[in-house]
Amino acid sequence: VLCGALGQSDRFDPNFQYLFNSYYDAVGARHARPERGLLTRPSLKSVLDYRAHIDARMRAALPEIEPGSTIYSLIELGLNHEQQHQELLLTDILHLFSRNPTYPIYSEGYEQSPPDKAPLTWSKFEAPGIVRIGHDGKGFAFDCEGPAHDVLLHPFELANRAVTNGEWLQFIEAGRYDNPTYWLSEGWACAQEQGWVAPLYWQKTEEGWASMTLHGLRAVDPAASVCHISYFEADAFASWAADNLDGCEGARLPLETEWEYAASDQSVSGNLLGSGALRPEPQKDQALSGLFGDVWEWTASAFKPYPGFRPAKGAVGEYNGKFMSGQSVLRGGSCVTPKGHVRATYRNFFHPDKRWQFSGLRLARDI
Repeated sequence: VLCGALGQSDRFDPNFQYLFNSYYDAVGARHARPERGLLTRPSLKSVLDYRAHIDARMRAALPEIEPGSTIYSLIELGLNHEQQHQELLLTDILHLFSRNPTYPIYSEGYEQSPPDKAPLTWSKFEAPGIVRIGHDGKGFAFDCEGPAHDVLLHPFELANRAVTNGEWLQFIEAGRYDNPTYWLSEGWACAQEQGWVAPLYWQKTEEGWASMTLHGLRAVDPAASVCHISYFEADAFASWAADNLDGCEGARLPLETEWEYAASDQSVSGNLLGSGALRPEPQKDQALSGLFGDVWEWTASAFKPYPGFRPAKGAVGEYNGKFMSGQSVLRGGSCVTPKGHVRATYRNFFHPDKRWQFSGLRLARDI
C-alpha cells in the first residue's frame, strides 16, 4: 500500500517482500510456508524498527488519501486483516504453549465458572421463506461476504446455546471416538490416523479431564462451550446427538444461511476478546445465547462463492477467492476475536480436519 502511494524507494528492506509474502502469487516468490518456523532472522529489533517505519509512513500518508480511493480500500482491508492476526496470535500462542510440558500460563486471573449450565432449548423459525443473505455493501465487509442474494429457507430450529463440554463428555463416554458409526468416512479415517480421543488440548489426569488454555492447564468446565474440535467431530456429534441426546431428536449442523438469518437481528455482543476471559464461558439461559463470541460455530455449508461473486483484480483478489475449495464455513467469532470485528454476515473458513481454532458447534434441526 505504501509503495503504491509513496514509491518503491520507501521500502524498509526489499527482502521483506519475499519473507513476509504469505500466499500472494501475484506479488512474486516467497519463503516456503512449512519452513517459516526455521527463520531466526530478521531479529526482533529489526522487526520493531520495520513496524516503527511503517507506522510513521502511514501517519504521514493517511491525511492525503481520499476516502473511497483504491488505496483507502486497501488500508481498510489491511486493518481488518490485522485484526484477524490479533486473533491468530492468541491461537498460535495457545498451540505453542500446549507443546510445552510445563504448561505455561499466558494470562493470570483465571476464575472457574459456575458449574450450572443452561438447559438446551430451541428457537423456532417457522416461516422464513425467501430471505436476503450476505452483506449489503454498507460499511466494511470481506469480499466473500457478498454480494447479497436471495435464498429459500425451510422452517428450522436453532439451539439456544452452543454444545457444552459436559455434553461432549457424554459423546466420549458413549465410545464415539472408538466406533465409526455417525462419522463421515473421511472424518473417521482422519480421527484414526491422528489418534483423536477428545477435543484438541484435552488430556486425562488423575482428577479427570483437563484442557490446556491460555490460563494454563485447567479442569474441563462442563458448563462451558466445547471448543477446539474439527468439522468432522462436530458433524459426528450432531449425528450422534440426533439419536442419543435428550431433547435433540433430529439434530444436525445448521446451514450458514440459517445461522445468518437467525443472527441478523441479534446485537453483536458476547464473550469476545474485549471481555478479557480468553476462554469460552457458560452461555446464559435465554434464546440464542452466545451467537457472537465464545466459539466459532461450524456449519454444514462449504465455503463457496455467493451468486455473482467475482474476485478483485490483482493480488488482492487472492485474499479469499482462491480458497473456495474443500473448506467449511464457521460463524460468530470466539473468545479471542477482537470486538467489533465480526458481524452476522462474516464467513470464517477452515479445512474440516482443523482443530486449533476456538471452534465449536450449535445444533439445528428441521421443523
